[in-house]
Parts: sequence; structure tokens; C-alpha cells
Amino acid sequence: MGAIEWLERAKRVLVGGVNSTVRAFTRPRPLIVVRGEGAYLHDAEYGRLLDYVLGYGPLIHGHSHPEVRRRVQEALENGWLFGATTPLEVMLAEKILSYVYPGGKIRFVNSGTEATMLAIRLARAVTGREYIVKFDGCYHGAHDYVLVGAGSAAAHIGAPKSPGIPRCVAEKTLVARYNDLGSVEEVFSEAGESIAAVIVEPVIGNMGVIPPAKGFLEGLRRITRRHGALLIMDEVITGFRLAMGGAQEYYGVKADLVTLGKIIGGGFPVGAVAGPSEIMGNLTPEGKVFNAGTFNGHPASMAAGLATIELLERLGGPSRAAEHARAVEDAIRSVLDSRGVTYALNRVESMLQFFVGVEKVESPDDARRADKNLYLRLHESLLRRGVLVAPSQFEAVFSSTVHGPREAELFEDAFRAAVREVLGG
Repeated sequence: MGAIEWLERAKRVLVGGVNSTVRAFTRPRPLIVVRGEGAYLHDAEYGRLLDYVLGYGPLIHGHSHPEVRRRVQEALENGWLFGATTPLEVMLAEKILSYVYPGGKIRFVNSGTEATMLAIRLARAVTGREYIVKFDGCYHGAHDYVLVGAGSAAAHIGAPKSPGIPRCVAEKTLVARYNDLGSVEEVFSEAGESIAAVIVEPVIGNMGVIPPAKGFLEGLRRITRRHGALLIMDEVITGFRLAMGGAQEYYGVKADLVTLGKIIGGGFPVGAVAGPSEIMGNLTPEGKVFNAGTFNGHPASMAAGLATIELLERLGGPSRAAEHARAVEDAIRSVLDSRGVTYALNRVESMLQFFVGVEKVESPDDARRADKNLYLRLHESLLRRGVLVAPSQFEAVFSSTVHGPREAELFEDAFRAAVREVLGG
């Protein structure tokens, strides 16, 4: 059965033919993937594709890595759901905490959305305050308190980004501007005694990759401490990708709580909240902040995450993935420079994105000014040439430890041809 037939069937039973909105953005139609190995996917329509989406970030070792697959198979041979603690949970917790929060504790959940939802609940309970601060352009999952944009009724009061979110819920979320400490100070000057926490993507990964300005994260740390609020670093994307200790290590800023996902599950569903024992101890059953989940700490996810991190350890960290991303960056710059194209390109280790029509992207507003239609045309042209990049200007391009020199050559050839097709000449 071909891709068109599968999509017709999918649209009869799945909303939009997909189970996550961004999957519908691939042009001219959503992919129907039949398998993946290493740096490549196999699609029912396009065949073999060099993959720079990598499941939107979890696959730091590419698709179906033999070691990860073996460890998952071993775990499944012992059964796959127990409703009780397993050694795999303990070992993965020890491994993660040794890098992310030594001496602390962790709670595993099933997604990044669950992790940020729990971290916010925990921060509110610990501080006895109701408001949180997030940043325009930062994505923290799909629950009500973070699907919020800047409101028009007041300078910083949040407004729902989706129907179905009560305004009274959104108004508990205040919105500041990323890379603008002045806007954070304004929010705290108006509501500082009511703010439980600031939650931030240390590197924005859902506006096309925007790194923090020098001093921005340090400033957040100072402001939150001064006002008695917690700092939550949402490292669902950056955890174990920028460094083994994530953005905290990479930028030298310590958060009160860290949310994790993606890489720590090795491609299986996972999320986690990590922090000091005195905060984490407020969770049930030690404390009164409720959290539970039938699938929390699922053996397959724990086995895949442990294998993934141990592979990173043997490689000396995630630098191999970053080396390939640097080669992709060089290729993009070479091609666009040769054509005299105005563009910006942001790369932080193994995550990057380029923006055509703007000279810099230091904020979400900068990203929104880029030529999104041109980006989508390049995405479609690359797809026909066997290369898959993010189907949205506002997603990241990821590399893995299994992308090598051959893949860099394939990318550059395809990108050069795509630019020639889209821009002409």
C-alpha cells in the first residue's frame, strides 16, 4: 500500500491524519514512515530519507541503535508493566542525577508536558504562590497553564492560545520577553510576591533555535532568588544534548527544578522532574503534592534511556553530534553566502535552524519576521532530494552521533540543489 492510500485511511480515523499537529506540516503531505535505521528514515512515498528531525530531538544516537534495541529487548523479556519500582528506574535515576542534580531526587513521568505540569504544581505548593512566569515563544508542552500567549488586556497577563483553556487559568500565567531582563523585572515589580516560579527553555527550541543572550539566564537566577521564586529550567530538549549536565552545565546556571524528556527515554515516552531533595520531598508519598501514573518509570523507557546515556558516556558526551551540526551549519552558510541571501543561522551544539530574510534572530519576534514560506519551499525541495529537515520554521534541526562525513556531503549537495530550485539560477 502506498503513502496516499495510508493517508486516506489515516484521515478517516485520525484527526487530520496525525496524532501530533506538527506532523501535518510536512509538505506536500504528512509522511508515512515504515522504518528507520541510523541517520535515515524510510517513507512510503519518498523512500530513504536522511533525517534531521530525529523524532524532534530524542534520538541522539539515531534510529534503532543496536545497543538501545538490545537493551529494550532484554527488558521486555522480563515483562513490560509491573506497577512497582524496578532496578531500571533506580539505575536511570542515579545516572541522570549524577549529571543533572547530584544529591537530589527525580520523579519519572511519561512526557515533557507531564513534567512541566508537575514542576509548576510543585513550585506553587512549595512557595504558596499561584502565578508563574513564562516567555513568549517558549514551549513547555500542551497543558493549560503554558499554552498561553501575551494578553492584550494588561501588559503581562496571559491569554489562552487554544479554545478550551479558561481565561481564569491563563491569567495565572504572566508572560515576559525572552532575552529581555527588563521585561522580567517589570513582571516582578507588579506581581513579585505572588510569583511561584519562572519557567524557561534555556535555549528556545520551538521558535527555530534561539540561544540565551549573555547574562540572561544568570539574570533570571538573580531575580528569582531576590523575590523568593523558583527557577524551572525546561530541559526537555537540551538535557544531555548540549552537555551531559545539559544547559545548567553548558551555561553555568543552576535551576531549582529541571524538567527532562526526549533523550532520557532514548526514543520511548518519558518525562521527569529533578531537583533538590527538600523540594522533591514535597511530592507524594513523602509530601502532599500529588503525582501518580500507571506508566511512570516504564521498563522499556528506562532501559532505552539508560542505554542511550551510557552510549553517550562511552563517546565522551554529545560532541560527535555537535561536530556534524557544525558541518551542516558550514554547508548552509556556504550555499546562502554564495547566493548573496540575507539570512540568520543559530546553532547551539547539535541543534540549529536558519532563517531567511532577516540578519539576526535573538528573539521570537525576530524569528516571526523570517520568510516562512521560503523555508517551507526549501523543506519540500529537500524532501524530494532525500533530506528531511524540520517541516516548520519554528522547529529545530537536530543531528546525532551517527551522522557522519557522508551525510554532511549528502546534505550539502541536496541543499545546494534545493536553493537553486527555489531561488532560481
